[in-house]
Amino acid sequence: MTQHITVIRGDGIGPEIMEATLRVLDALEAGFEYDFQLAGVAAQEEVGELLPESTLASIERTRIALKAPLTTPVGGGFKSLNVALRKHFDLYANVRPAVSFKGTRSRYEKVDLITVRENTEGAYLAEGAFTAPDGSRAESKMVVTRKGCERVVRFAFELARRARRSKVTAVHKANILKDVTGMFLNVARDVAADYDDIEFADMIVDNACMQLVMRPEQFDVIVTTNLFGDIISDLCAGLVGGLGLAPGANIGKDAAMFEAVHGSAPDIAGRGIANPCALLLGAAQMLEHVDQFDKADRLRKAIADTIAKGDRTTPDLGGDGGTEAFTDAIIERLG
Repeated sequence: MTQHITVIRGDGIGPEIMEATLRVLDALEAGFEYDFQLAGVAAQEEVGELLPESTLASIERTRIALKAPLTTPVGGGFKSLNVALRKHFDLYANVRPAVSFKGTRSRYEKVDLITVRENTEGAYLAEGAFTAPDGSRAESKMVVTRKGCERVVRFAFELARRARRSKVTAVHKANILKDVTGMFLNVARDVAADYDDIEFADMIVDNACMQLVMRPEQFDVIVTTNLFGDIISDLCAGLVGGLGLAPGANIGKDAAMFEAVHGSAPDIAGRGIANPCALLLGAAQMLEHVDQFDKADRLRKAIADTIAKGDRTTPDLGGDGGTEAFTDAIIERLG
């Protein structure tokens, strides 16, 4: 049965790593029919909009999007399109696995954990945000709801159960942000009571960051709020070799979006050396989402074997290969 998905090629290195990813999906005979849509700088240049209505309509129709990185300016400029997409489709759970790959430049060998990040509330909504005309003051509220906290914590426990994980750790700052993250912690404790088959722990965010660096093996599934989850998941990527190996799934009730969590890397765009693994691993998450578990396993194994052998890997992985050659090597190992 053909599965239609929306494909957003993205900015910078996005088109290069998307092309690699689609080649691999086609080699896997995953049965996807691609609906190519625009977003970001490419959309602005072609149709005069950063996030065209046609792109939103496509995702509403297919309910699945595979997205390469989009440019988000630091400081000024337009707001994050990633945040806009998550908010528009209520993609409340951001799932970011961090898994060690043999052959990478990593200080750890056996990291295997998942960060589940609340994706639609908290600091990134920038509730009531403003900057004084004279630049002397800036303000932004952090707002969470009991519903938002409960559904993402329950998602994390259900994920842990499906993936046969044994522990969920709620990360918070309830000692200082007593109302906002205090609510998150209290709800997490309430939800944990419904899952007596899974160990539950909670940890203050600064201690969690230290513990992740000292003993990452103590973590299994981490669930946390929007801002903390963004920071922690990048820290976890650093444990396993960098953002080039960091995928992300954004899951809601009615739609899902899969992506590489790194940026558009304009400094290397067009040079043919971008590492496609983060988007490929995001595609593996997408395959699982549509119940193609065998193909997801084959893809992850092919990536792991190629990196372990150092066969045509890209410079960030210590090799001298390019995007196309590295992709060829992965395809050859799909089995």
